[in-house]
Amino acid sequence: MDGTLSLVLLLLFLWCLCSRRMERYELTAPAAFVLLGLLLAEGAGVLDLAVPHETVKVLAEITLAWVLFTDAARLSFRALRPELGLYLRLLGVGLPLCVGLGALLAAALLPGVSGWSALYVGAALAPTDAALGATMMVNPVVPARIRRIINVESGLNDGIVTPLVVLALAGVAAAEHHAGPAATGHAVVELAVGAAYGAVLGLAAGWLLRTTLRNGWAAEDFAGAGVLALSLLSYTSALAIGGNGFVAAFVVGLAFGTTHGAPPRVLLYVEQTGALLSVLVWLLFGAVLLPAVFAHVTWQTVVYAVLSLTVIRMLPVALCLIGSGLDARTVAFIGWFGPRGLASVIFGLLSVEELTPAGARPVLPVIACTVLLSVLAHGLTSAPLANRYGAKAKDVAPAGAPVQDLPVRGMAAGGLHHWRRKGGPSAS
Repeated sequence: MDGTLSLVLLLLFLWCLCSRRMERYELTAPAAFVLLGLLLAEGAGVLDLAVPHETVKVLAEITLAWVLFTDAARLSFRALRPELGLYLRLLGVGLPLCVGLGALLAAALLPGVSGWSALYVGAALAPTDAALGATMMVNPVVPARIRRIINVESGLNDGIVTPLVVLALAGVAAAEHHAGPAATGHAVVELAVGAAYGAVLGLAAGWLLRTTLRNGWAAEDFAGAGVLALSLLSYTSALAIGGNGFVAAFVVGLAFGTTHGAPPRVLLYVEQTGALLSVLVWLLFGAVLLPAVFAHVTWQTVVYAVLSLTVIRMLPVALCLIGSGLDARTVAFIGWFGPRGLASVIFGLLSVEELTPAGARPVLPVIACTVLLSVLAHGLTSAPLANRYGAKAKDVAPAGAPVQDLPVRGMAAGGLHHWRRKGGPSAS
């Protein structure tokens, strides 16, 4: 075990040394660690990550809580206001259409998937991950407005679908154990408690940090550690009072990000720590999850994975953006850059813990196959499509739009040079 841990730490350090150089070869941290995990575990046989299920569960839950908190906290409502109509279209119309279409096609195409399981597949594969197209997200040839739209959508859609994923998993588990509607009703109560508690905690924490920084009580250099503690507190304390920790973490992030008033660098510590765990999840995905599901991949799985990245994603985006003023090329570009990434992987890992092997077997291979295909397809097309689109696109931003880019999830894993020394995201 010590040898395996040492190898993992060595891989992390080596990536730190060459991350910026690897970006020039269009190799992102998720793609690199998935491939390393697969090659070292299955190819060379030198990486043994046969970790206990409880360890995997804790890692997945903490990583998801951090991702939900940081994704929400780095997006202030003031920064979103100029493009609010587009975000409402993508998140309020496009995202539900994506979940619904994904669930319908899962029920029609995948053997053994129907009802709650189909909803779970549709919801788990709806969130997008801008970090998988990181080279596009920092490419100045792509208009800042378009990168910002893709980035904000990616930052919010995982938190929005989390209640559906939790509810669907509860429904599948209840059906497996013949528990009836009481189990799903209990899940709804937990979601409501988590949301209400998260709103109160986030507003209070944001007000306290803003007030103490302004009055000179809090040291700005230590604020990052405090926010890191808050992100975990939002999850653990919600569980302690009977709420859903994931929803609480997301709502706390939303409320805290709008009220804290501190420099953006206070979130960098949380972002870096979450990036470390994210890399470990990608390594587990390649070394443990992919080999385990290879034997259960069918032609229906592959077809659904292709549809998930194309029709299921791009059709709802096209429909919800009708009348938005965006041209067809831009709509297609936004539709394609909806990679399935970290949130979908963690939702898949949670299914292993929440369901019996018989319940997880029909749904886990399609999630793993879709994410793997997305890592490869979006990683390979990120730079060429960005350059091709950017060469013909015009950055027409509405009046009052912020000129700076928002930080992209996962950039801490791929290189901190995208952040200015003073803590703000780099402008393009």
